[in-house]
Amino acid sequence: MSDAIPAATIILLRDAPRFETLMVVRHTNIAFAGGAMVFPGGRIDAGDHAPQWEDHCDGSGDILQEQLAPRIAAIREAFEETGLLLARRGGAMISADEALKLASWRPRVENDDALFLEMAAGEGLRLALDALHFFARWRPPAGVGHRRYDTWFFAARAPASQIAEPDGGEATEVVWAPPGAMLAERDAGRRKMIFPTSRNVELLNVSASTADVFQFASERSIRLVEPRIIERDGTAFLTIPDDMGYPVTEEPIELAMRS
Repeated sequence: MSDAIPAATIILLRDAPRFETLMVVRHTNIAFAGGAMVFPGGRIDAGDHAPQWEDHCDGSGDILQEQLAPRIAAIREAFEETGLLLARRGGAMISADEALKLASWRPRVENDDALFLEMAAGEGLRLALDALHFFARWRPPAGVGHRRYDTWFFAARAPASQIAEPDGGEATEVVWAPPGAMLAERDAGRRKMIFPTSRNVELLNVSASTADVFQFASERSIRLVEPRIIERDGTAFLTIPDDMGYPVTEEPIELAMRS
């Protein structure tokens, strides 16, 4: 069994006009979670580990070393899939106009992750690593799922003026909605979510604001979540420990990806 693939995901949040999170709908032709609603994210690539990033990031000196590349990857993936960029120029988060001027970089970075560093250096940008809050880490054990990802989840306030647009490749739609509304769409069969996504949207739903999410994340004991399969009365369940703060901790296998 191959090792889990390192990955990173970003949960972008806003409070106006109401408390909402941003999710994207994956293209139906993508092998992993095709057609599902997910948070922006993807693999941690080699370029995300480049030592030169130290000169183009805010907060890197206060972040655990093992989280540096995941945070860079999370910001990069959000930029590729939605156009939202958590980066500063001259100490201020870039504006909608500045982000729009960088849009031509999106497909280029998606095709070659090393160009993200080139863009940051050439455009005088500093990635806002300090704006990300560690929210969760999930890794299915061997034997659960045909493709395994070791995924870091980070929560962040979305740049106030920037506008999210899907890349049309990996992401075919971007959706802003309250976590509860996302879950209602899932339960009604209008949206698909895989097991880790559902659990983390449910976890978001215990909060009423972006500040609440950050506070809850700072107070919660965040441990690696490793789902496992159990059988009860002839039914197989995918389950996680019940002491990790999640409101829902198990689901029948056949519902682990709802459609």
